[in-house]
Amino acid sequence: MSNLRQGPPSTPLHSVSVAGVVVREDGRVLTIRRADNGTWEPPGGVLELAEAPEDGVRREVEETGVKVEVDRLTGVYKNTARGIVALVFRCRVEGGHEQLTDEASAVEWLTPDEVTGRMAEVYAVRVTDALLDGTPQVRAHDGRRLA
Repeated sequence: MSNLRQGPPSTPLHSVSVAGVVVREDGRVLTIRRADNGTWEPPGGVLELAEAPEDGVRREVEETGVKVEVDRLTGVYKNTARGIVALVFRCRVEGGHEQLTDEASAVEWLTPDEVTGRMAEVYAVRVTDALLDGTPQVRAHDGRRLA
């Protein structure tokens, strides 16, 4: 019998999510209203264990019916309260048509101003960061406000 004691892991556990900021030629951004809590967000979700980040973004966005090409990583965001790290990618439309899902009670193309008016700060900043050129942003927040 071993004298080694099994305890909690020595490193913290984190969940990884992905989101796609899909920008149309007219500058509008694909958004969803979540069915579970009514918040407006860019489409996204939990990255599966054996999935590449770009594949996860494509899968999550295409649940809305919109087919996309993933362009580039635009930000890394950590929810310090829940241990969630979100990777956000800018995407462009390749085809398809918007559709509702069990997870999205509405799917709309919003202007950047509408995004900042409808979304909580922690989600709106992901969209505004994705609309910028340059290096990806790295930000932390507590689930409601940026740190």
